Formats: sequence, structure tokens, C-alpha cells
Amino acid sequence: MASVHESLYFNPMMTNGVVHANVFGIKDWVTPYKMALLVLLSELGRSGAQLGLLERRRLNRLLLPLLQGPDMPLSRLRKAIEECCSPLASSVHIRLKLMAEGELKDMEQFFDDLSDSFTGTEPEVHKTSVVGLFLRHMILAYNKLSFSQVYKLYTALQQYFQNDDEKKNGIDESDMDLTNTEEFEGKMEKEELDLPLREEEISCSGPLSQKQAEYFLSQQASLLKNDETKALAPASLQKELNNLLKFNPDFAEAHYLSYLNSLRVQDVFSSTHSLLHYFDRLILTGAESKSNGDEGYGRSLRYAALNLAALHCRFGHYQQAELALQEAIRIAQESNDHVCLQHCLSWLCILEQKIFDSCVLLEHSVNKSLHFGLPYLASLGIQSLVQQRAFAGKAANKLMDALKDSDLLHWKHSLSELIDISIAQKTAIWRLYGRSTMALQQAQTLLSMNSLEAVNVGVQQNNTESFAVVLCHLAELHAEQGYFAAASEILKHLKERFPPNSQHAQLWMLFDQKIQFERAMNDGKYHTADSLVAGITALNSIEGVYRKAIVLKAQNQMSEAHKLLQKLLIYCQKIKNTEMVISVLLSIAELYWRSSCHTIALPVLLQALALSREYSLQYLASETVLNLAFSQLILGIPEQALNILHMAIEPVLAHGAVLDKGCAMFLVAKCQVASAASYTPRKKIEALESAILNLNEAKTYFAKVDCKEQLRDVLYFQARLFHTLGKTQERNKCAMLFRQLHQELPAHGVPLINAFK
Repeated sequence: MASVHESLYFNPMMTNGVVHANVFGIKDWVTPYKMALLVLLSELGRSGAQLGLLERRRLNRLLLPLLQGPDMPLSRLRKAIEECCSPLASSVHIRLKLMAEGELKDMEQFFDDLSDSFTGTEPEVHKTSVVGLFLRHMILAYNKLSFSQVYKLYTALQQYFQNDDEKKNGIDESDMDLTNTEEFEGKMEKEELDLPLREEEISCSGPLSQKQAEYFLSQQASLLKNDETKALAPASLQKELNNLLKFNPDFAEAHYLSYLNSLRVQDVFSSTHSLLHYFDRLILTGAESKSNGDEGYGRSLRYAALNLAALHCRFGHYQQAELALQEAIRIAQESNDHVCLQHCLSWLCILEQKIFDSCVLLEHSVNKSLHFGLPYLASLGIQSLVQQRAFAGKAANKLMDALKDSDLLHWKHSLSELIDISIAQKTAIWRLYGRSTMALQQAQTLLSMNSLEAVNVGVQQNNTESFAVVLCHLAELHAEQGYFAAASEILKHLKERFPPNSQHAQLWMLFDQKIQFERAMNDGKYHTADSLVAGITALNSIEGVYRKAIVLKAQNQMSEAHKLLQKLLIYCQKIKNTEMVISVLLSIAELYWRSSCHTIALPVLLQALALSREYSLQYLASETVLNLAFSQLILGIPEQALNILHMAIEPVLAHGAVLDKGCAMFLVAKCQVASAASYTPRKKIEALESAILNLNEAKTYFAKVDCKEQLRDVLYFQARLFHTLGKTQERNKCAMLFRQLHQELPAHGVPLINAFK
């Protein structure tokens, strides 16, 4: 089920993914790259009338990322300009060449001429525009330089141009015979300038100015929130942040981005270190005091304790989280900060859920959040309450009504992220209750939605945990229906959207392993399934132990499987994992069948049925009824088995997996054949023919998921029925197909009647 707790993290530096950096010691200065931009602006002003409308539009869109972004090599800048206007790129290159190969006075004259852009009744550039502010900053920065600094700037310009020239000549000499210039330059993507530079390009650009640092942090923070795949790799991003902090250790926002980056790789030590440094620097620089008066110091302390509690809770350190939360509550009470206290109450609810199930505190948190006008926290509380009550077995209609109320808050306040979480919750709830059709509808609703948040061009929207959860459910639903190719495509998309080093990658990793496990079990490749158990256990220990027991049961290691299932049953009852408790009880009942202890299986199945009905798990209840019908068949009362089958088969055929549908139809056919023994000859023939039709349907289902063992059993049963009816040709065909499968999958000595699935 989708987790709603991660959204409770208080992020004081981000508003819709934008970093508010207000502390940085390094001001703007002139660099060779910025001089190249000044040349571009100058040439643009000269040839403005000659440019077409489309070219001017492209250049205007290009300018903003060039002005805000870090310095880049001249070759990359030239490529970007060529994509918009090739003649202009040539003019910029020629003018830079004349300046770099000329004398120092040429550069002096260039800066003197820049001031002319603001003169006249209709100046080329307005002083308050983005370009005008950039020009004025550069002119002021240049005028403040001493003579030695001017000379160093000129030398750096020569080196900047020379490096590009040498690189171009090197390519010309080595590759001109093999490829033409157009091929090796390639076509620059439109979104390339909206993305961070490659690591080698940033590392050679030197320290960033204040505006460049702010832009870099806001860009990376936005990408981490909306599309982690487009952000720098964790190691590269940390390297750049260390470079920023080397020039200004008191840059608080860089410490916070380092904290977010450490969370990506689950590094508890580095994330704690960066978080504490963020709040320390925030207090030392006085940034909070300036914006919040005398309360700034205390505000930083209480939110530092609150974030530390959230961090410990994320890593499962609940005792440390409780201590930090008590500190935050104490400071917030002293300052009478109701907003902070409400955040603390929300986290207190989460911590108490880890210890015992109680809805009282959570309901109080929701009411207080609404009272203080905190719709975000109120909605999260409602969804946590819905999640808790879903596990407690509340009716689905009441849960959906509660989610409808939270949806009203989302749309009223445009809480895009919570809209996604709500739909993911609905998908998971329908899956929990066994309504796969409704779950599929909710999943498609979320995937077809567009985010309400504005993001940069080329950035994937909605790369959040909610989308990861929904796509995983979608992959599993397709796999259950036998569409393994479609499931593989969805998982492939998940791997691209959430790489292995991203924070939500464990979701698709688990589902991928589970789907592979089910395919291996269906195909009778138990050694392959056994090798997948270790991977599942690493991601989810309960699922791993359960599947290990399934493999042991399939390999006829009954005593080992029984011991494992008993231990798992006790543990799941302790942690109140009802869904797994029922699955374990069904597996234990099957072990009793295989051991010819049919009467012992009945109380186990009745216990599973009572639990599934108590917790409104309709699909598990239907599966339990099928198992009860099979028990009655074994005990010699097939008529009663047929009667109760009508209670369970409809939900299975409507919402069940293909394998379960096949098993249900196979069971119906077995009961029909067993009941026909007491019929009149004419009625018996009709019953056997009806059983053959049901077997054909079961065979179609089993073939869809490539379940060869079940196919073999169906073919054997059909051959016997055709022989009874005197249909020799059909009998021989089924016998031949059975023999092929029997040679491929030899029997393990288990009687055919003692296996339901």
C-alpha cells in the first residue's frame, strides 16, 4: 500500500521545488564564459533586425538558462547557438577570436562599448530586464577589477578560446576522414540546456557565483522532487556540493541539499550530519532571525529536532525519533508554535502506529489540523487513518467516502502530490480487498493525469512514490492475467523512471522478483524459483519466507515447509499481518491434504474463512471457500462441494488471476464428475460433457500462464472422460499431449486428487 508518511517531512528550503538561497559569500564576477555571453548579446543587438521571428524566439528561450547556469566550454556554447542561428554563432566565434588574438585594449574597448546599449531614447536593452541586469552586473564587476586582475582575465580568455580551438583541430585531424563535421557535432536536444552539466564540465568551471549557486541548487532540488533520473548522480552531486561548501562552509541550503542527496542512498550518517549542519548554519548566519524576528533562533531549533525525528523514523530508529520529537514538542510549547506542534502530533501518530493500533490520536490530529488551517497535514492524517482502518477490515464504501472528503481538500487547495497519493491509496485498497478491476481503473486514472505543478521542459512529471506504487500494481495485474510481455514493458519503464540507486527502486525490484518467482513456479522450474527467494527476502523478509515455504512444498519437503509456515504464522499474528496469516493458513491446509490429513485441514480452513470475512478480504474469502469445496470433494461429498462453489466462483472469475480461474474451473469439473457417479446414464453423460467443457476453459487459462503441471493434470482428466464417453480420437489426442508434458515434467509421486492448485 502506498506510504503516506514520507510527505510529512518539513522542508523549509523548498517551495514547489524552488530553493530559497539567501546566504552566499561569493558575488558575481567576470569569467571568459560570461564574456562570451556578452559578445552574444552584443551581436544579437547588432543583427536583431536581420533575424527572423522564429530565430529570435529560439534565442530568447536559450538566453535564460545560459545566463543562470554554470560556466560551460566554448564548444558547447557554440553548439547551442548554432541550433538557434548558425550565422550568429559564426559572428560570435569570429569576434571572440579577434579579442583573444588581439591586444588587451580590445577587451577594454569592448566593455566600454557595452554601456552604449542603455543609451538613446529607445535603448537596445532595458536596465531592469534580465539581460539589462546581467550587463550592468558584468560592467560593474569589470570596473572593480585591478590592472593585474584585468590581465588575468584577458589571459583566461585567451586560454578559454585556445582550449576550444585545440579541441576542434584535434577532432578535425582525427575524424575528418571518417565523419563530416555535421555528424560529429550531432544534434543538441532542446532540453539539454535545462539539465545540469556533465560532471567533467562542472568540475572545470571553477567556483560558482551567488546566482549560479542558487540556480544550481534550485534546479537539483526540483529534479530530486519531480524527476530524480535527470538529477546528477548521488556521487556527482555530492562532489559539487562539497565544492560549493569549500568556498562557503556557511551556505546552509547546500547542506540541506546534501541531506536530501544522502537520503537517496540511505546514508544515515551523512544525512544526519548534513541536516544538523543545515540548522547550525541557519542559526549562525542569522537568516532565520532576519525573517522571523526574535523567534528565528527558537524556530530553527524546534524544526531541527522535528526533522531529526523524521529522519530517525525513516531509518527505523524509533527510540531516537521519540526522544527528538519530545525535544521538538518541548521547544514548540515554550514558543507557543501551534504549526510545529501539529507537525509533531502527526509524527507522534506515526510512531504510535509502530507500537500499537490506535485511531484516537490520529483522529485528534486531523481535527486539530483542520482547526489551524493546515489542509496538507489534515489530508495526510485522513489517508493514514484510511490505511489503518483498511488493515483493520473496515468496509470499503466507508473508506472511499473518507478518501472522497480528503480529495475535496486536495482539489480546493491544489495539493497535487496528495491527489496522487489518494489515488494510489485507492488502488492499493481495492487490491487488498481483491477487486482487481477497480484497482486497474484507479491505476489508469492516476497514470492519465497531468501534474498541477509547473516543471521544466524535458522533466518527467510525477516521478513520485505514488506513481511507482501504481505502476507496480499495474505490472502485477498484467502478470496475473498472463500478459507477461506487457508486465515486462511496465517493469522496464519503471527501471528507467526509477533507477536502482533511486529511493523508490525497491518497490519495482520486489514486484519484479515476485513476478519472476510466479512464472518459474508455473513452469515447474523450482530451482529457479528457489534462487529468487534470496532476492525477495532481502527486500521483504515476510514475502521471502512465505515463498521459501511454497518452494519446499512444491518439492515435497513437507516437514520443512510445515515448520517454516508455523513460524511465519506466529510472527504474522504477532504483527497483525492478516492478509499473510490467511495465505499461510491456506498453505498449511494444503500440506495436510498432501499428507492425507483431510479432517485436520478443515478447522484451519474455517479459521482462514472467519478471518477473511472479518477483515472484508473478499478475494481471500472466495479462495478459502474453493479450498473448503476441495476438502468436501476429498471427503466424499461432491454435491455439497458443488453447492458452495457457486458462492465463490463468481468473484474469482470476475477479479481473480488467470491461474486461480483455471484452478476453480478444474475443481468444478472434478466435482461434476464425482457427483455424476449416482446419476442416471443419460444425466451422467450430460454431466461428463459439461465437465469436459469446464476442463477446456481451465486448459485455456493454464495455457495462458504457461502452467505445464496443471495442463498435464487437465489433459489426463480429459483423456479419462473421453474414454468413458467412448470418444477414442479425442482421448488419443489428449493422451498424446499428456505424454509430451509428462516426459518434460515427471511426476513427484503425489496423487492427482490431493492437489487443488
